[in-house]
Amino acid sequence: MKRYHISKHNSFYTVGLSYKNADAVLRGKFSLDQDATDALLTEAKTIGVDGLLITSTCNRTELHGFAQHPFQLIKLLCDHSQGTVEEFQEVAYVLKNYEAINHLFLVGSGLDSQILGDFEIISQLKRSFSQSKKHDLTNHFLERLVNSVIQASKRIKNETEISTGATSVAFASVQYILKNVDNIAEKNILLFGTGKIGRNTCENLIKHTNHSHITLINRTKDKAEKIAGKFNLVVKDHGDLQTEIRKADVLIVATGANSPTISKELIYTNKPLLILDLSIPKNVADNVLELKDVSVLHLDHLSQITDETLERRKQYIPQAESIIDEVKLDFSQWLETRKFAPVIKALKKKLKSMKEEELDFQSKKLTDFNSEHADIISERIIQKITKQFANHLKESENDADDSLQLIQKVFQLELNSQ
Repeated sequence: MKRYHISKHNSFYTVGLSYKNADAVLRGKFSLDQDATDALLTEAKTIGVDGLLITSTCNRTELHGFAQHPFQLIKLLCDHSQGTVEEFQEVAYVLKNYEAINHLFLVGSGLDSQILGDFEIISQLKRSFSQSKKHDLTNHFLERLVNSVIQASKRIKNETEISTGATSVAFASVQYILKNVDNIAEKNILLFGTGKIGRNTCENLIKHTNHSHITLINRTKDKAEKIAGKFNLVVKDHGDLQTEIRKADVLIVATGANSPTISKELIYTNKPLLILDLSIPKNVADNVLELKDVSVLHLDHLSQITDETLERRKQYIPQAESIIDEVKLDFSQWLETRKFAPVIKALKKKLKSMKEEELDFQSKKLTDFNSEHADIISERIIQKITKQFANHLKESENDADDSLQLIQKVFQLELNSQ
């Protein structure tokens, strides 16, 4: 990447782990909440990391950025999460330059999602870029790359049927409930946690079961009340959690806490209770499985559920990959033009210097010299000259390097090295 003059570092890396090699427990150790993400970005800026993007979802945690060495990014992740370097090395991946670029395209386009065609990662990428921008950790490369990934994602969603039907863990959880709980319309459902997955699950439940007898509990009650008002649902205080669990036939946990919020001690029931844990890290303690009549299903198991809809989506993978290749080609062509940036910049600087000298000379020589008009005209000429050179370099794929050397030689340009 050095020849593209994007960063003071020579390479762009992706370091991370995902559902492919790391189970929910290990992914939970490396998950980053808002505070941890801000702290990581702050330290990254301090140590000189450039163009950093963080993605932390239930399926993966990844850092994408320019660094002197990938271990800088690995250490940042381990220092700001509960995971260790040793644990990271067992399951993680480190990708460099074009491999890292290609990986981000696959992730953002839903082809690397735990459920094929799940595009929820795009909103995460947008938020991540915005957050990095606030910390002054973005550059032209990262902005162009994220925009290209978003473009590919939109095209795949609009031009293929890879996302036909609902595609999310929330939908998979509702599918499971419908297939495994008899007479669901007569059962009591308790939703604990009203974050994004919790909200989506709630909406899918109502849509596919016509079930409005759902109770919501959230640590922050007003968030639950906003959702409840939309669907006319019941909201209970966090202090009522144990009582409501006793009444429930199905308990959906989506709190997003860093440690278990549902333990064996909270549950007293004399009837079957199905618990769906949609959280990373796990929010249901392992000792809950010791209880009679209680079954627990975690997000990872739900994501493995494949039905005819998911199988049908697989036939659109080649079409989606073709779209990615098209967008990626445009990105690569833009990247190639970055090689010319220092020369064009130096050329413009040299022409401006020549202009200033000539304007100064003419202003002393001519009594009625209009310096303002002369400045406007000469600036336009400089813009046209530099644009002409830039276009030539873009079109001269075979001899671009020779042209760059010739321009430098003719104009005696001095390039500023990063």
